[in-house]
Parts: sequence; structure tokens; C-alpha cells
Amino acid sequence: MSNGPAGHVARSTVRPNPETARAAGPGRMRTFLSTDDGVAVDSVYDPGQAVYEEGRPSGDTPVFVVAHGFTGDADRPHIRRVAGVLRRYGAVVTFSFRGHGASGGRSTVGDREVLDLAAAVRWARGLGHARVVTVGFSMGGSVVLRHAALHRDDDARTDAVVAVSAPARWYYRGTPLMRRLHWMVTRPEGRLVGRYGFRTRIHHRKWDPVPMSPVEAVPRIAPTPLLIVHGDRDGYFPLDHPRMLAAAAGDHADLWLEPGMGHAENAAGEDLLARIGDWAVTRCG
Repeated sequence: MSNGPAGHVARSTVRPNPETARAAGPGRMRTFLSTDDGVAVDSVYDPGQAVYEEGRPSGDTPVFVVAHGFTGDADRPHIRRVAGVLRRYGAVVTFSFRGHGASGGRSTVGDREVLDLAAAVRWARGLGHARVVTVGFSMGGSVVLRHAALHRDDDARTDAVVAVSAPARWYYRGTPLMRRLHWMVTRPEGRLVGRYGFRTRIHHRKWDPVPMSPVEAVPRIAPTPLLIVHGDRDGYFPLDHPRMLAAAAGDHADLWLEPGMGHAENAAGEDLLARIGDWAVTRCG
């Protein structure tokens, strides 16, 4: 699905145009960010309980950039719930990946979505936040890992990474749910189900070249703090996935295996999200 470098993204507009931004309370805004390959990404900024100085967030206020799972979007109830908990710890940026929700383009199932995340991180930094934490779920978990590996030293960099229910390797078909997902992505009739049943527009092209896998990306993230979270009842990816990621990370990653937890943002309870917020505020400096 690739046809260009997925590690580069144009700077997005820091102050959205009045035609696209919609205020939703003090300091809140919604706009479309433009990625390097020209996709419009629907994005929402919530200052949370951040302390403001002269209309801008304090430089000490972290911002959480939340990357949803496949078939999700910024307006899904589970993503709003995630944002609602994380806003206690800092500002929050949520967005819809390409092909999802109101965003343009078509989903490449984790490949060029790195461009979408990079645009959101640049926007967050442009709004005045010096510390950025990326939090990704499932497909979004694979994206935050690859993003952190590709953007270590530029203004799309992150200061801490949290990957929840992320796969370690591509093309996994070891569970019934993943076999169904592969059918939806690879078959024309499956993509129709994705479009009309899940409001997700999926690209018909195969990956070319195949992007760096999450387990290949993880060693390149150090020394950025990394948290890997996975449930022991995940119906998509069994526990060998987080263990592979943790082994590849070595000593610089924390691994939380959550008893009784299922998959991704749907299964992340308030207590877990609060612990993630605490971890991030402590680790991102």
C-alpha cells in the first residue's frame, strides 16, 4: 500500500482556519490536519485540566495523543471515554485515522497511518506542549511503535509511548477474529462490509514495500520510555505478541499483562487508563 516514505509528514497548521475549527469549550478545538501525502485527518484537541498561561497551555502540561484501533474513530464512545480519563493528567488530542470517521483517504491498516499520527503530534507541539505521550490501541498500538522509531529526533517525536493490545508481527492469522479481519481487508466483498458495516474505507492495494514490523521498530525506540499493555483474554493477539515486543525492547520497556482484559480500547477500564496516565506523567519527564 505504500507509495512513498511513511516517516515524513508536512507540518500541520498550528492555529486552524475558522472555516474548519469548531470550539467546544475553553481551549477546545476541532480541525482537519493535512498529512504529507495530502490526506485530511479529523482531529480534536481537549486541554483537559491543563493550566493555561496567556491562552496557551503551560509548557509543563503533557499532551496525550490517542491512536485508535482499526474501525474506530475520534467520536467513538470508547475513545471519548479514554480521552475523558487521560484529560485528568494533561491535554488530549484524538483523531480519526485515514479512511475512518470524517477523515479522508483510505485505510492502509497501519502503514501510512504513521503520517496521520505524526501530523497530530506536530499539532500538539505547535499548540504549546513540550511533552507528548502517544497512546495507541491495537492497530494504533502498532502505529505508535513505528512512529516512535521513525521520529526520534524531529518535531514529531514523542516523549513516551504506550502500546495497548498491539500486534508484534504482520499477517498474523492465528485467531478466528484475525482471520475475519484479513478477509475484510483483502477481499472486495470484505471491504464492502468494512465500508458500510464499520464505516471504514479500506485501500485495495497490498503493502509495497512491507513496512517495518512492530517488533522490528521497538529496539529503535530506546531511550524513549515504552509501556506495553496486553490483556490475557485478548481475542485477537495472544500473549506471545506482547512478550515478543518486550523481549525486543530489552530493559527500556515496562510490560503489563492485565488479568481478565480483552482487546484494545473497548476493554481498557478506567483503573487501567488511570494507571497509564500516572505512568506517563512520571516517565515522560
